[in-house]
Amino acid sequence: MQRFGREHDSVARYRLAPRAREMRCAQTLSEEMLWQAIRRDALGVRFRRQVVLGPFIADFFAPSAKLVVEIDGAVHAKRREADAMRDAWMAARGIRVVRVAAWEVERDLASVVARVRDAVR
Repeated sequence: MQRFGREHDSVARYRLAPRAREMRCAQTLSEEMLWQAIRRDALGVRFRRQVVLGPFIADFFAPSAKLVVEIDGAVHAKRREADAMRDAWMAARGIRVVRVAAWEVERDLASVVARVRDAVR
């Protein structure tokens, strides 16, 4: 069964759900800043944070818009190939991905929120 791009693979969910819960409790500064700006239907859709989607954990996911927002910190510079594969997996399921750099969120939150708002439309 597939719903909003989320394949119900019990093994992956069993393995990833505890990690997603940990990540929700230990957000980075940029994740916390963006979460405060987009939570509670602030952009007209409801976002969830640290959501298990198949074999991945998405930073923020708006199921109704089929949109994932990923904040890329310094570690992502070394993971470009893995991120591309992840984005392709999402795209194959009709989920759009918006990637923003952590430094962008911290320095210019308004423009990041505007970009996410545009993607929601």
